[in-house]
Amino acid sequence: MNENTVLEVENLNVFYKNNKSSLFSQNKKIQALFDVSLSMEEGEVLAIAGESGSGKSTLARTIVGINRDYTGRITKKYENDTPQMVFQDPYSSLNPAKKIGWLLKEPLRVDRNKKWTATEMDIRVKEIMEEIELPMSMLERSPAQLSGGQRQRICIGIALMRSPKLLIADEPVSALDVTIQAQILELLENLHKKHGISIIFISHDLRVVYKISDHVMIMKDGRVVEYGKTRDVYLNPQHEYTSQLLKAAGIIQE
Repeated sequence: MNENTVLEVENLNVFYKNNKSSLFSQNKKIQALFDVSLSMEEGEVLAIAGESGSGKSTLARTIVGINRDYTGRITKKYENDTPQMVFQDPYSSLNPAKKIGWLLKEPLRVDRNKKWTATEMDIRVKEIMEEIELPMSMLERSPAQLSGGQRQRICIGIALMRSPKLLIADEPVSALDVTIQAQILELLENLHKKHGISIIFISHDLRVVYKISDHVMIMKDGRVVEYGKTRDVYLNPQHEYTSQLLKAAGIIQE
């Protein structure tokens, strides 16, 4: 791991408990990822693409510490800086009983590295609202009073509150209409350019992947089948599955 590497994953195997209750299967584990490895440089945007069930979200959840049953190694440059995650469905990610101002401050209240004063929290909230391009008046609203795009902006804001070095966006625009998708992608691109934040962008939309990423990892059945610079992979796919995905997306012709 060199000085510019922000994240390194080596030979990662992830397991789930079998939830079936039969006598013979209740203690059996199901393997979800097989020998996954990747390396990210600071400021890089890495896209992880593949069909549903390919292991994209499992990989993301393991990197942020949600999945803990694994073998292999996950090394982060900044061990006290937990990667932050933006999920697909912004509504289910937000506590409906709380107002937006309270939700934005929650990462600061639980920050183990710094004790934030009320004034510092207010200043940080104002900074983030400007970053995600929403008016301060929305702080008094509940999630149900916001549109889908506004809720996803709030989720991005919450993830950015403690200025993480790595942001993981798991299908962050797939639940939004096309116009709002473009706006959220533009926001992520602007934040990336302004702060140099590293981003893992998970998507099944290969056109979006091409637009936003420096490198792309193609996954199938819990395994990495192709990994390289996005342009190289798209122009000269080495694996048949990658070719199939690009053809299905209309990016390369039959």
